[in-house]
Amino acid sequence: MVPALPSSPRVRVATVPHADPYVDAVLPPDAVRVGPAHDPSPWLDPAYLTAHAARVDVVHVHSGFGHLPEDEVVCWTEAVRRTGTPLVVTVHQLRDPGRPGRRRHDAHLAALMATAEVVLTLTPGAADEIAERFGRTAIVVAHPSVARADPDGGAERGLVGLALGTAGAARPDRAALVRAALSGAVSGGGRLRVYVEPGEHLPPDPDLAIAEGLEVVTRDPARWDRQLQELHVAVLPERCGTHSRDLEVCRDVGTRVVAPSCGWFADQWSDVVVYGDDEECGLDPVSLTAAVGAALTRPMPRPADRAWRAGQLAAVRAVHAQVYEQVVADRVVGV
Repeated sequence: MVPALPSSPRVRVATVPHADPYVDAVLPPDAVRVGPAHDPSPWLDPAYLTAHAARVDVVHVHSGFGHLPEDEVVCWTEAVRRTGTPLVVTVHQLRDPGRPGRRRHDAHLAALMATAEVVLTLTPGAADEIAERFGRTAIVVAHPSVARADPDGGAERGLVGLALGTAGAARPDRAALVRAALSGAVSGGGRLRVYVEPGEHLPPDPDLAIAEGLEVVTRDPARWDRQLQELHVAVLPERCGTHSRDLEVCRDVGTRVVAPSCGWFADQWSDVVVYGDDEECGLDPVSLTAAVGAALTRPMPRPADRAWRAGQLAAVRAVHAQVYEQVVADRVVGV
């Protein structure tokens, strides 16, 4: 028989990061999120965790650990085991797009998943990769809704969007990416809108300087969901990575997605058009041009059904609540 849980039925959870759209969405309504809301999270400091472990029932790591050296993550997981703090890990990225190589992120994931009592991820493909590479069985939970279509907004048929990201994280073929997307947009009877970060510009290229059907717009983080809603087609530019928040926003607001062949984007939403791009083979510009043209021939998807999304969110929160309850119960049994 499982001993009684602590007197408070509300599970105290320290999430890392403390808050972001996904973390906010999946946290069960009965859970109590424990701060502080600092970035980077102090809960990733072994000394802080050791001093404050009694304040929480569960630590749930989603992201926010990429800045730490490998040995510091290992040291932190040792503190997790030493304090008996239940650890839950959601694997959003099996490859950190912000890093030139995968060794550091792999070491982080290996340490976290070797310590976690429960591992979650967002797609069956990612779960299979986790089992193969790390020997852990991951619970698959869908990525819930993180945006809502603006009823006063609308999409422009034929408008293709491509966000280049920061120049500091520049891929070597940014100009080729723009040229291929532009070719697909124009051949499909549309035009291309390239989103650049504030203060940045298109990659230098003589062909792009005189190209027709191309416009450059500054990406507005505060309005990014609305900017995506204005598009018929959104091109995800990732050459590595696993899952995408922007893809879910597009599903929510009714924008078709052209996604790269790397990662598990097509698992995340089956109604995408895939083009060739990954770290091993690089960008296949012909396939990107064809994918954009094909996406423009398809009707714009309707915004996600809100009742379906609400039911999905309730199910995802229920899974998280069950996981938290179980690891807390296991902790009581082990005391």
